[in-house]
Amino acid sequence: MRSLRYRHLISIPLLALATTAGAQSSDDSLVGLATRAAARLAVIQIPGSGPRTDLTLEDAIARALERNLDIAVQRLNPLVVDLNLAQALSAYSPTFDTSLSTNSSTSPSSTQLDGGQRVVSDRKVVNTGITQAVAWGGGRYTVDFNNNRQASTNTFSSFNPSYRSSFQGSYTQPLLRGFKIDSTRQQIQVTRINRDIADIDLRQLLTNTVSSVQDAYWDLVYATGTLEVQRQALELAETLIRDNEARVEIGTMAPIEIVSARSEAAQRRQSLAQAEQNLATAELALKQLIVGGTDDEYWAATLNPVDLPTLEVPAIDLEEAIRTALDERTDIARSRRQLDINNVNLSSLSNSRLPAVDLVGTYQLQGQGGTRFNRTGLGGLVFQEIPGGIGDAFNQLYDVDFPTWNLQLTVSYPLGQSAADAQYARARIQVQQVQAQLRQLGLQVATEVTNAVLQIQGIARRIEASTAARELATEQLAAEQSKFAAGLQTNFFVVQAQRDLATAQDTELRAILDQQKALVEFDRVQRTSLSGAGISIVQ
Repeated sequence: MRSLRYRHLISIPLLALATTAGAQSSDDSLVGLATRAAARLAVIQIPGSGPRTDLTLEDAIARALERNLDIAVQRLNPLVVDLNLAQALSAYSPTFDTSLSTNSSTSPSSTQLDGGQRVVSDRKVVNTGITQAVAWGGGRYTVDFNNNRQASTNTFSSFNPSYRSSFQGSYTQPLLRGFKIDSTRQQIQVTRINRDIADIDLRQLLTNTVSSVQDAYWDLVYATGTLEVQRQALELAETLIRDNEARVEIGTMAPIEIVSARSEAAQRRQSLAQAEQNLATAELALKQLIVGGTDDEYWAATLNPVDLPTLEVPAIDLEEAIRTALDERTDIARSRRQLDINNVNLSSLSNSRLPAVDLVGTYQLQGQGGTRFNRTGLGGLVFQEIPGGIGDAFNQLYDVDFPTWNLQLTVSYPLGQSAADAQYARARIQVQQVQAQLRQLGLQVATEVTNAVLQIQGIARRIEASTAARELATEQLAAEQSKFAAGLQTNFFVVQAQRDLATAQDTELRAILDQQKALVEFDRVQRTSLSGAGISIVQ
């Protein structure tokens, strides 16, 4: 397909106007008014009054990816989710605890077994332990190592001071409820999916930002071309004024024709001022996407888009484009991951309906040590004192002299309809709704891709028609000027032909730039959408 640059729209040679002798020009108040209005507009300072800077489309996209503030904010979201995941995983980190205590108590005797009229006991305790939840199976284990030293004035004491140590380990294993999933594992799975969603959201923003930059770039190209078209239209109008003045001076034209030409020139100056405003607005829209703040060098620069559009359209396979969109669209990917969250929550609700059946196993070792007293009877005289200490207690632990074990099964199940049953039923309905929404979204994606292709095809026909219209308008203006030079046509028809040519040039330029934006949209709709799919997460 032939390549057509838009430059021909802004570099059409000025058509020469035949000049003849004419009468003296009339009052130029209209020209003066338009000139003063243009001068007032010229003193208005707008962003982009700095040095002229050439900018390619590739450079604009690169700057947006590097400096766009929306992207900078979105890039932090995955990091936030990473911290949330680390916080959720910390539930499986072991917890170490220890306690130290000492106390002394003096008690009055109430029976002979108290071992004295007043009993003084000193006690010191050193306990440590580790507790950790286990990801697999939802179990939890606890390991405790307890030690205490006790000294007493009780005459019945066999060890004084007495050292007692114990080592105990227990493990609790859910067998039904909480075995496959629990609230902690649910939160971790959901957070991991949210991490993927954060990446998808970032990819969606990157895609939409690139598309927005491309659209803004071509809008700036269009605004630049339109400004040049209006300048040429104004130059044609001013050339007609000079020609009419020459005709009036030699007496071949009435002075009123000069007023008509000046009126047209004044309108062209207004159109030129509007085109300058549109150019500044388009430039500002592009800058907002590619600068990192008002201190950016491009903020004060005058951007000059150097890439020009072409009419070259790549071959389009609609079915392949739809398949690509269904596989790669970020909104579909996000909705699928949200459906995964729904399924995780549904699994958790289903598990919560099961009976709570827990198996608890406990194993304990004990040791006793200290100075031992052998007495002649209950409360009798000590006939043998055997030195000892806490090492004796540790040895008994090591030798497993005093083991104790326990195995316990606990079952809990609510009678009748539980709240979990109602929540599970509601969640199942919501998941079915989400699945239907996903099918609806697939149809929506196919529709958007098809519309984008139809848009490209329609614009191609617009370009052909607008090109033919511009060529005919050029020929029509040349014909009207020839008739006017020969005295066969009035000034009105020349002015009208000038307007028609300016309109045709602008229409052709708009169609060419619309095609560039349609190609950008076709690429975007295969990868993302401008908004989310609106699918809610089952809570």
